[in-house]
Amino acid sequence: MPVENPIARVLPLLTPAHLDRDFDYLVPPELDDTARPGVRVRVRFAGRLVDGYLLSRHAESDHPGKLVRLERVVSAEQVLTPEILRLATTVATRCAGTRADVLRLAIPPRHARVENGGPAKKSADADGPTVATTGAAASGTAGTDPEARPGGNNGPGTDARTQAEAGMGPGADAGVRVGAGSGVNIGSGADTGPGRDFGPGVDAGSGAAIGPGVEPGPETEMGPGTEAGPDTEMGPDTDARTRADAGTRPGVGSGAGVGARVAGSGVDIGPGTVHGRSAGHDAGTSTEVSGPPRVGRTGGSGDAAVPLRVVEAPGAAAASGEPGGSPVHDPDTAGAGPRAADHSDAAGRAAPSPGVDLGGWRRYRHGDAFVTALASRRGPRAAWQALPGEDWARRLAELAAVVVADGRSAILMVPDQRDLDRVLRECERLVGDAAVGLSAGLGPAARYRRWLAVLRGTARVVVGTRSAVFAPAVDLGLVAIWDDGDDTYAEPRAPYPHAREVAMLRAHDTSAAFVAAGFARTAEIQAVVETGWAHDLLADRATVRAAAPRISAPGDSDAALERDPMARAIRIPAAAFAAARKALAVGSGVLVQVPRRGYVPALACTKCRNPARCRRCVGPLSLPGSERSAGDPGAAHSPVCRWCGRTEAAFRCPACGGRVLRAVVIGAARTAEELGRAFPGVPIRGSSGAAVLDTVPPGPQVVVATVGAEPSLAGGYGVGLLLDGWALLGRADLRAAEDALRRWLSAAALVRSDGEVLVMADPAVPTVQALLRWDPAGHAAAELAQRTEVGFPPAVRMAAVDGTPDGIAGLLAAAELPAEVEILGPVPLPAAARLPSGARGDGDDLEVERVLLRTPRARGAALTRALTAAQAVRSSQRTETLPRIQIDPLEIG
Repeated sequence: MPVENPIARVLPLLTPAHLDRDFDYLVPPELDDTARPGVRVRVRFAGRLVDGYLLSRHAESDHPGKLVRLERVVSAEQVLTPEILRLATTVATRCAGTRADVLRLAIPPRHARVENGGPAKKSADADGPTVATTGAAASGTAGTDPEARPGGNNGPGTDARTQAEAGMGPGADAGVRVGAGSGVNIGSGADTGPGRDFGPGVDAGSGAAIGPGVEPGPETEMGPGTEAGPDTEMGPDTDARTRADAGTRPGVGSGAGVGARVAGSGVDIGPGTVHGRSAGHDAGTSTEVSGPPRVGRTGGSGDAAVPLRVVEAPGAAAASGEPGGSPVHDPDTAGAGPRAADHSDAAGRAAPSPGVDLGGWRRYRHGDAFVTALASRRGPRAAWQALPGEDWARRLAELAAVVVADGRSAILMVPDQRDLDRVLRECERLVGDAAVGLSAGLGPAARYRRWLAVLRGTARVVVGTRSAVFAPAVDLGLVAIWDDGDDTYAEPRAPYPHAREVAMLRAHDTSAAFVAAGFARTAEIQAVVETGWAHDLLADRATVRAAAPRISAPGDSDAALERDPMARAIRIPAAAFAAARKALAVGSGVLVQVPRRGYVPALACTKCRNPARCRRCVGPLSLPGSERSAGDPGAAHSPVCRWCGRTEAAFRCPACGGRVLRAVVIGAARTAEELGRAFPGVPIRGSSGAAVLDTVPPGPQVVVATVGAEPSLAGGYGVGLLLDGWALLGRADLRAAEDALRRWLSAAALVRSDGEVLVMADPAVPTVQALLRWDPAGHAAAELAQRTEVGFPPAVRMAAVDGTPDGIAGLLAAAELPAEVEILGPVPLPAAARLPSGARGDGDDLEVERVLLRTPRARGAALTRALTAAQAVRSSQRTETLPRIQIDPLEIG
């Protein structure tokens, strides 16, 4: 029997940049049933077997020669969904990388026992029952429909571009009017064609991002100089203004092929799937990547809807049950005119059903409107500044519950395992087993089991670290990231994407809601707020003042300096000791934040102040704690090299010959020792390094913690002491001030509202002033303005090229850079930066440099295209030392 569509289009997982394209293979008859789009395959490439993903099936190939057969289908599980393929293509384009590298980050390695439904081993990996083939959700799902697909029947999972072009779905119905000043952002899937009325004060450039693949109509107002999309560029290649003038859609004419739709499913691959082929190639004869089977519908409200009740926000719009429901009024714009009801599948659900208390969102301006927009599938995007003492994990879980109640999925990202456990507990209280956690700390079996649960639709809420942004959530409705300024969100593997950027790209592509939450705010989030892609979600100043503790800096006034002239000169002034004693006397806890762990982690010569270094390896010298001196009283007074571990018993400064050392910074261990002598009889607890405490019991105590390791205390601390502020502010880093404020706010948020926080830093510094006022949004706006003035990200797009001098010169010679690109350098590679993979193991005398390429954001896509093409040329020439390319790296130099 002849094979229908015998051509398999495969993406091999190959490292060279010039091989980042699709290849056609012949499907043998024995693999016809299992060789479906999205499965893992093994193919022969250049004489060796390599892994790959089957993208689509076609009736014929444009290759004139003989085709090689597929070797085997590794698994019948369709692990590569259309949305993840589109996302991988977009991320690879933005980061000047390859799709293979992105897919290695997005899809975990296969675990055969878990995938086949076999019994789990009795180990730490066995975290729950094995995920079987698509079944009912853990709580309340009515059954399964093996034929259901994410885009089937043009339901909620249908691709936004397909719906918009076909004139159906939420992007093709009657207009939605949002009143001026409501703070609600129309989702990126909103139709912007002729006659679409966005209401007073909202236009397509400032309040409603034009979704990818939706063509702006002649009456669409783009806004003054505003570009749609999280990167202020609409799509990977062309900015929104150019597209609006040209009247074209993203992907058309850009060299990215457009795959045909699956028969009866309404799902298509989207731009960028078939590289090097014209749009519409093999239309009608191809079978594209299809999504995983989905759990059957429950009550027509979506797929695998977990039953829960949500308290209706006050003033929420009363939706009509009729298909063309009567007009409703915006809760925040009385008298602004009616708002047309949504005729999509989400019509009549402008407010959640009763059950989950959403009263916590009423403390924020437009909080009710944001929740209402989230429940009605309008894809709102917000920068949420959590109040001091806010139960932020509960608030994020409430947003996820609203999304799950509507039959959609949510992804919540957190920096570390401690925050993951906290958010997951809250989500499990609201949605039960529909919430799963994904992190690198899980074993391979447990991680793959949970990932399959997300893929198959039995898990609707994903709580995880940076890799969770690629989770194959079915019908994604919300992407939220907490504390996006944490450096753990930066991926250390090629192509080095940042989870925040990937989240914004994914939310923009899927028309999902996006929330960047935290006590602080980064300049990157402030940039998208100022462009109108996202909106502020803040509390009134009166509410902030009522929730925040009293924050001060010792010696911040003439009167304070008269009382204590040494307030700014000593590490812990008298005011700090007095506040701590007062708190301990009433039974409250005291939190002490220090920037460094250890005893005395840095030493310097007393005479010339040069850093003390080891004579053997030139590493920094430090003074070990008293635990190192057990049985040897003199060992604690001898400095030890932090690199080679050797003791320097007879130090002599090579610059001035001095023999006396001084402490540059005091670590957490030494601080705890000093406070233990100052407060005898009071428990002293430490939280740093490998001994991080999640919580501490109530009662009078002193908790000494390094930045990021502060444990929570029920009811909050009475006093917070932020020591050595100069150590955080004085770092030679672009983000030093931003990171210092983020660390301080996170610690101050643990102090109760009637408590006190003292920061040991110069009160005249703008960052300290932002802390005293609790104004992270204002500090982010000032930081963005400064970076715009000097030309640093996110005001510009910057690429860091690291490698040997010959490798960098060869890459720049092969790259056809745009005329606007400015070349900075070369300079030595920063000490904190990792060596490129091509420069490792070649000897200590290898010279590694960095060159920075800077261009306006509007030309950022052109820069990445030029670098990608140059990397492909260099890799095809089998160059041994290919430079490393990072777009907008955290550490510039």
